[in-house]
Amino acid sequence: MKKDISINTSLFHIDGKPALKTAMPLAMQHLLAMIVGNTLPALVLANTLQLAPELKIQLVQAGMFIAAIATLLQLYPVMKVGAKLPVVMGLSFAYIPTLLAIGQELGIGAIFGSQLVGGVVAFIVGIFIRKIRKLFPPMVAGTVVFTIGLSLYRVAVNYMAGGFQSTDPRYGGLVYWGIAVLTLATVLLCNTYGKGYIKLAAILIGIAVGYAASLAAGIVSYESIVSASVFNFPKIMPFKLEFIPSAVATMAVMYVVNSVQAVGDLSGTTVGGIDREATDEEISGGIKANGVVSIIGSFIGALPTATYSQNVGIVAMTKVVSRKVVGLTALMILAAGFVPKFGAVMTSIPQCVIGGATISVFAQITMTGMKLIVQDEMSVRNTTIVGLGIALGMGITQIPAQGLQYMPQWFRMVFTSSPVVMATVVVFLLNILLPKKTIAQEKAEREAIENKN
Repeated sequence: MKKDISINTSLFHIDGKPALKTAMPLAMQHLLAMIVGNTLPALVLANTLQLAPELKIQLVQAGMFIAAIATLLQLYPVMKVGAKLPVVMGLSFAYIPTLLAIGQELGIGAIFGSQLVGGVVAFIVGIFIRKIRKLFPPMVAGTVVFTIGLSLYRVAVNYMAGGFQSTDPRYGGLVYWGIAVLTLATVLLCNTYGKGYIKLAAILIGIAVGYAASLAAGIVSYESIVSASVFNFPKIMPFKLEFIPSAVATMAVMYVVNSVQAVGDLSGTTVGGIDREATDEEISGGIKANGVVSIIGSFIGALPTATYSQNVGIVAMTKVVSRKVVGLTALMILAAGFVPKFGAVMTSIPQCVIGGATISVFAQITMTGMKLIVQDEMSVRNTTIVGLGIALGMGITQIPAQGLQYMPQWFRMVFTSSPVVMATVVVFLLNILLPKKTIAQEKAEREAIENKN
């Protein structure tokens, strides 16, 4: 007799409904893997833009709320929006260089205005992903990810020195550097020698140790924690949306690239957890869901989201693909989104602690990009494309402003606000324009030249 999967209790079936006592520890594992990563982008942006404490809390709270909604939509699609896969969504570090540049030059309203348009772009990409997927091979996507990691190092190291607080007389002092190094050392020790939950929660443990040291050093402010309410709904339109063409164009490029990058995480979930390739419908639905939640996020002050690779890794490692497990994780994230006290505790973390914890995250982003790049042949053609993309992307953001003074304002905003955009455009165009040549073909050309001589 055929088993009714509606009462399937297996952890290893996508529609399995295991008992709560079985599913809860696994759901907590996913929560530990994503909670810090989902909080830090909002803190980095809020601290860099020097937002008021209540606005920092709002960014963190909205980020938790949108992560939960995005994860639930991926688990349980609505009108083919969603992948129907056990993927965890959260705020993405990939957008941070661009968001910082837009926020510092044009204000936070321009961030959320351009994010709304970016969400629409992502939805359209989701519709046509089958046709454009071949234009973004691993080499192209990897160069973009690699550049994102490189561009974030300055942010992390500045935070280790005390953050963007030039008026702080202790900026650059040993108290900040000492706590930052302690935090980083704790993360490395837990990640290298820890097992199980200790290894999984390495960053969380590192932040806890750094926070304790900060309390001892007297650099933690309790003001935001005391004043924050216990329960509240995310606010609608906490920031006025502004649609500035240069910011919109920049974010549109980022959403296209990160939509294609999501293909890797969705495929990783199915290959690692279900032993099959992701279908076009799953990939399309997953990208469209990210577009929809980005649009919603722009109205409540939540930053752009992405699939979380660390949670994909958990699925691949454990083979637990039950949507109920990840659904419980989403509900716990949602609960945190309604508790401003949680956001207040997060915003009280000193910036030196955040720097010590995030620099290892940024290093992993860089190495992930490198791994993607070498999935393609490292022929002279491909290394030239990758090298030029990184060189022009990083270089154009480091020259003095006078070097671009005769360029139009829109060009400076789009291509110099973040190295990611220039790197993306360069590797994308060169990969299309330069003739494809394998290592074997290049070797044959050299031999032909040698034989002629």
